[in-house]
Amino acid sequence: MNKEWAELNKTLQSQLKKESTFVDGVKTVLLLRQKLFDVLCAFKTELTREQFNSCPYSKEEGYHSKTIAYSIWHIFRIEDIVAHTLIDHSEQILMTGNYVERINAPIITTGNELDGKQIIEFSEALNIDELYQYITAVMNSTNKIISKLSFADLKRKISAADKEHLKHKNVVSTDEKAYWLIDYWCGKDIRGLIQMPFTRHWIMHIQACLRIWSRMKQLILF
Repeated sequence: MNKEWAELNKTLQSQLKKESTFVDGVKTVLLLRQKLFDVLCAFKTELTREQFNSCPYSKEEGYHSKTIAYSIWHIFRIEDIVAHTLIDHSEQILMTGNYVERINAPIITTGNELDGKQIIEFSEALNIDELYQYITAVMNSTNKIISKLSFADLKRKISAADKEHLKHKNVVSTDEKAYWLIDYWCGKDIRGLIQMPFTRHWIMHIQACLRIWSRMKQLILF
């Protein structure tokens, strides 16, 4: 893990555990998210459209076995779902901003159910400019949700009613590779969700994207 990201992640976990350092913890969360988002913005500048669809580690297991376009969608669909449906009880940005049509997304799910050729075909279908509009809107909205949380809110668990509401939204595939996410999210309190998916989830996928990008540069050189 990137040392700076790891240190910030460790710090925010410690800060969010105590009411006396909670406000600083929120600031650290937002700082880490901005640093990670800056990496994603760099991809927008540096990558060609074809590179967003590239899958140089397709025969391996792990986050790096995806494409960068898929990874970006995946990060922010999960965040949109968790932040709005489970925490804020509001409509997801994907729906309110008409982003399904704008991005030309063939799915509204997290994409966990996709693999191999499906991931590449999915990536090729996306409008990257609109995808970046979407992820910017999701990040800004989530930041506002995080910023208005109180220390007491961090201990709040996801209710059974919220879990059922999420199921009826059909934004998580019923495929076994995806449906486990519902139990995973709904088994956490709000502090746990800040960690996964709002911070550490970003770190894991963005580091995988950097590994993909590094490999693509090697292939260009050789």
